[in-house]
Amino acid sequence: MEKTTTTPQPVCAQESLALLNSVAAVPYDRDRCLALVDALRNCITQKRVKKFSLAEPSSSTGTDAPKNDSKP
Repeated sequence: MEKTTTTPQPVCAQESLALLNSVAAVPYDRDRCLALVDALRNCITQKRVKKFSLAEPSSSTGTDAPKNDSKP
């Protein structure tokens, strides 16, 4: 079975969030957004990010508590 790991805070999360919020802001400030694109690109380059992905939804309805199958 393939094992994936999740970091407590995703790589370049602050830069990504700042860019998304800038794009959603009213009024739209294109120059600010472009500066944030550059900041995100710098973070990606420094941390050698190859690809981003969103967490896949679990097969449950989302109302169940997370299950911990590992036993000490």
